[in-house]
Amino acid sequence: MTEKKYVLAIDQGTTSSRAIIFDHAGRIVSVGQKEHEQIFPRAGWVEHDAIEIWENVREVVAQALAKAELNKENLAAVGITNQRETTLVWDRTTGEPVYNAIVWQDTRTQRIVDELGGEVGADRYKDRVGLPLATYFAGPKVKWILDNVEGARERAEAGDLVMGTMDTWVLWNLTGGVGGGVHVTDVTNASRTMLMDLRTLDWDPEIAADMGIPMSMLPTIKSSAEVYGVGRAQGLLAGVPVAGILGDQQAATFGQACFEKGMAKNTYGTGCFMLINTGEEIVPSKNGLLTTVCYQIGDAKPIYALEGSIAVAGSLVQWLRDNLRMFDSAPEIEQLATTVEDNGGAYVVPAFSGLFAPYWRSDARGAIVGLTRYVNRGHIARAVLEATAFQTREVLDAMEADSGVRLAELKVDGGMTANETLMQFQADQLGVDVVRPVVAETTALGAAYAAGIAVGFWSGEQDVIDNWAEDKRWTPAMADDERARLYRNWKKAVTKTFDWMDDDVVE
Repeated sequence: MTEKKYVLAIDQGTTSSRAIIFDHAGRIVSVGQKEHEQIFPRAGWVEHDAIEIWENVREVVAQALAKAELNKENLAAVGITNQRETTLVWDRTTGEPVYNAIVWQDTRTQRIVDELGGEVGADRYKDRVGLPLATYFAGPKVKWILDNVEGARERAEAGDLVMGTMDTWVLWNLTGGVGGGVHVTDVTNASRTMLMDLRTLDWDPEIAADMGIPMSMLPTIKSSAEVYGVGRAQGLLAGVPVAGILGDQQAATFGQACFEKGMAKNTYGTGCFMLINTGEEIVPSKNGLLTTVCYQIGDAKPIYALEGSIAVAGSLVQWLRDNLRMFDSAPEIEQLATTVEDNGGAYVVPAFSGLFAPYWRSDARGAIVGLTRYVNRGHIARAVLEATAFQTREVLDAMEADSGVRLAELKVDGGMTANETLMQFQADQLGVDVVRPVVAETTALGAAYAAGIAVGFWSGEQDVIDNWAEDKRWTPAMADDERARLYRNWKKAVTKTFDWMDDDVVE
């Protein structure tokens, strides 16, 4: 252990940016957090202002340091975790983005995705990159910007523009920006672009050419735990090694100490993301899951994972709050849901931007089904919570089919785990215990661990395992026939969302 006593994690998320300082025991010392604007230019389009995000990152770092009465001298390292597929193109000489960041939820690239698939279809690149062609991923977003922003393609081909996911943008600015910023991403984020070969961990020039993306735009791919650079000279983190990068869901898997093959976690955030560690083996999915890099520590072999990505979870609660004005704050949904004993026969399928795993149906749109005069606000609130649990069960079923592993328990994290009603229903639907750790901020914690391991602050994965502690456990309490009935009706409800988008439906 070094003389410096803390590690700072920057968590650049979908709705906010946070800076969290952790001690050697993996406990939170202080937090800074600030939300950023969600920009919706058209239906199906979601954008972020990358300049606003960078300014917020600087502000939350200052907040966290001030609250803890610490400065750069007290920090052993900085780790970064991020909303993964959200994509930015910027000018390497001015530091100015050529367009807003296009968010992972955005669906504008559907036509590009269809054209790239051609006669082969969505699996055209899947054997190389582990992903189906979908609007979710970063590569097609870059192509859209180059195709639609005036002069962007010419500037890119001249070598003036670079691209990156938000980890790359934060790191570049943190280490100097136009004054020598490091243009790097890690293997977990690179594995979400559709441009990286899972076996070689290098960019695939053929796929980049198919998407019309010059190789000069792409960041250097590094491991998830090594020193990439140091904080810029004039900044709050001047000279501090930036030494860990993990995409948010991989970071949560790392923070949950899921280091053994077959261990799984589910994160309940804006969306819902379940990962199961498949070890050094690349497991192709036959059931609608994604094959992805879980993490790579320095020069060690990469560890892979299967992932089930659910687009809408916590954001469905936000929709009920902001669009339908059913309550004033997200936690109030639980009070509303507990005014009734069940969902009253109502099901909410939140296919706002199509359905992700295990369906990958971009033509689907959200639906509320099973309505009768009996259904009230409480039933809708309960159905909203249950939607997250049902979607998670669908992903787990696919995961067990692909991996051949029957899950013994599910480790959970993220904001929605504070909802007791949801967590109990989740255990009931899965038929296994659901376990929440003491430190629920496992995304930021995972990035901190990766950075700390890289500089020797922590000795390795064993320290992460030793620090992990159980906070709460939910055990299944529902009768098998009721569990099966509810799930059967959910599956029926999902089919009602298919085929909504066609040529005469304009978004």
